Amino acid sequence: MTTELKQTPFVSIIIPVYNDSDFLKVCLPALSKQTYAKDRYEIIVVDNNSEEDISKVTNQFEQVTLAHESTPGSYIARNKGLSIAKGDIIAFTDADCIPQPNWLEKGVSTLTQRPNIGLVAGRIELFYRDPKQPKSFELYDSLTMGFPQEDFVKDSHFGATANLFTFRSVIDKVGGFDENLKSAGDRQWGKRVYDNGYEQVYDDDVCIRHPARYSWADVKKRAIRITGGRYDLAKRSWTSRWDAVKDLVDYLRPPFRSFFRIWADKRLHSPQQKLQFTIVMLRIRDVVIKERLRLQLGGGTPERS
Repeated sequence: MTTELKQTPFVSIIIPVYNDSDFLKVCLPALSKQTYAKDRYEIIVVDNNSEEDISKVTNQFEQVTLAHESTPGSYIARNKGLSIAKGDIIAFTDADCIPQPNWLEKGVSTLTQRPNIGLVAGRIELFYRDPKQPKSFELYDSLTMGFPQEDFVKDSHFGATANLFTFRSVIDKVGGFDENLKSAGDRQWGKRVYDNGYEQVYDDDVCIRHPARYSWADVKKRAIRITGGRYDLAKRSWTSRWDAVKDLVDYLRPPFRSFFRIWADKRLHSPQQKLQFTIVMLRIRDVVIKERLRLQLGGGTPERS
């Protein structure tokens, strides 16, 4: 082995996928064209029991290993990827993400720049199908449900797994993802990394692009998933029924501050855009309240769509 290879860590990129063949057709070519040495990284796609034939896409790429996880959940799928990963460094992204050509090179460089870094969270840049005329659902997704990675790292001590780097040694110490969570597992895992004394870094140059959600079905599905994940995490801190009631009352509190902040946001360029955005926000608010009440009253996990 040459000195250069010894100094170039081997990286395992893990991508969970569920019925996302069309997105994967864009993600995998971007990963195959990285500036990082081609023989120093592998791509592990974990099919989370898709109805589509994911192998039709993955078979086109030499670096890709296709694994299968039949139990629904992106975090259990990521753990499946971890179980076969060979890398000293683990990189996470999603099937609907488009990594920039230097994504891998920049992520590894930042992660290894000094001792005791536990994770690097990179920029997740949302884009519209038509930048000149974004749809109301795209505006809603980008303004309220986007991925402010720098804030995640600074304020909540985690990074979204759409763009995340860590060491295998860190995972070995703090453990993998909580397989019982359908959402917020990256938040819970990141907190464990922080509690174990590791430094967490945000790097704007470690960039992937992610399409803003384009339809009502997409924004609704994500809102329900996030509501469920937050509920699962909240339950773990309750010690009595009174704790559950207080948490529910707090959750039902009208988000007036969010409405004012959004209406003042300069990315909404016209009263029409602001009105469209407000309508979507009210519809989503109705969805998440109903979902939270359903969970609070003993409803099970909704069927996967």
